[in-house]
Amino acid sequence: MTAGELWEVIVVGAGNAALTAALAARQEGARVLVMEKAPKELRGGNTRFSGGLFRFAYRGLEDVAHLLPHMEEKQLQALDVGTYTEEHYYHDIMRITHEEADPRLARVVISESLATMEWLTACGVEWELTSLFNATVGGRKIFSPGSVLQAKGKGIGLSDRLFRAAEGHDISIMYDTKFVKPLVDSRGAISGALVRGSDQVYEVSCGALVLACGGFEANSELRARYLGGDWDRAKVRGTKYNTGEGLMAALEMGAKPSGHWRGCHGTPIDASAPAVGDLKLTDLTNRLSYPYGIMVNRLGRRFVDEGEALAQYTYAKMGASILAQPGSVAYQIFDQKTVTLLEKRYQTGTPVVADSLEELALRLGLGQGTLSKTVQEFNAAVQDGAFNPAVEDGKGTRDLEPPKANWAQRLDSPPYVAYAVTGGITFTFGGLEIDTQGQVLDTEDRPIPGLYASGELTGKFFYHNYPGGAGLMRGAVFGRIAGTSAAHYARLAQGR
Repeated sequence: MTAGELWEVIVVGAGNAALTAALAARQEGARVLVMEKAPKELRGGNTRFSGGLFRFAYRGLEDVAHLLPHMEEKQLQALDVGTYTEEHYYHDIMRITHEEADPRLARVVISESLATMEWLTACGVEWELTSLFNATVGGRKIFSPGSVLQAKGKGIGLSDRLFRAAEGHDISIMYDTKFVKPLVDSRGAISGALVRGSDQVYEVSCGALVLACGGFEANSELRARYLGGDWDRAKVRGTKYNTGEGLMAALEMGAKPSGHWRGCHGTPIDASAPAVGDLKLTDLTNRLSYPYGIMVNRLGRRFVDEGEALAQYTYAKMGASILAQPGSVAYQIFDQKTVTLLEKRYQTGTPVVADSLEELALRLGLGQGTLSKTVQEFNAAVQDGAFNPAVEDGKGTRDLEPPKANWAQRLDSPPYVAYAVTGGITFTFGGLEIDTQGQVLDTEDRPIPGLYASGELTGKFFYHNYPGGAGLMRGAVFGRIAGTSAAHYARLAQGR
């Protein structure tokens, strides 16, 4: 491979959004080059750190079963996946984003979600039931509609299979190659990319360029500039290579910024998690069973409704609430009635256990008496009702601030178990404006000829919050669209 080679499509990045774009472009017959900033052993972007959950619309068990050919009929009949219509999916996105998500882009993701699952399957991706957001009741495993399947092997399995597919389709991949900026011709159309290798800066020519190199979550300066608050101090759940240069370079050439630039996907994670993602841990530092207990800050006070909704609809904004607390630390507290409901990832942490609230407060370093008072007030406000971890059960509190809307149970069955958590950032919400064909628009809302984008560096999808599994789905749907569009543009421009 030489710097002077002409590629029909160059894809910047090597996560889910990038590799789906590369595969789609290659399937259209284009010669494709993938540029990965990381070395080969650290390749894969945020995808490798994800839980691999894909949110897709389906009519019922039959659509889900089609993606699980290895499961026996008896196993399938023990599942309760409900239905997840396109309208339900759309309602979830618009409700969670306060009606700010772009309806056209949301509709594309939703309408193409099941077809994209099938396309990914044809590319070699395998599926398994998600280990998150489900409960077993009466011998049946009940899933929250939409949150049913994850890639087999989670993010690492997804990444490995996409790389295997790319290599099997003769897609060239350059590692340790940093994208610096797009190159344009006299018409303002994409003509190539300026890149930095291990020992030189050089130009690579192409007919079309797909940017899929993530947001700016691993760049503390950009987090401080755009997210504000304490986000410059946040721990990064994913790759350290998503530092925003591709996004900034596109803005400098006139691409239109869009979306929620002060918003991000931030989750509760183990307070002792590393400063950036560790591939030995991937997503195991997540702490998402907070609906089954209470969370208090270093003052021993609750600060959020832990039971506002199912965790897949609240976890991506919960990190911001924790980060805003004193020391950016909180404590998730459970008793013996619910500790068995904690997801398995808690086993990677070290809890603080005590036989009394006073002892727990002492071990956590909380103010004497404050934690006991907080729990007493909470217990007194808990209303009667049936506790059901599989659904929003409406078992809440009364005359308590902040309230707890669901799964409110008195903490009165010691020993008590507490986990220290902080806020971890996954990806940022602000990005480039694209149209429904994945074309990047300029500040005058005109497509930039030959420039396409997908994934976390695109805006107008998520605001304030995020429904679990929608990020990987967004990346795959628009990766496929952007790759296909880029290949068509490049071949048309070359008269082929």
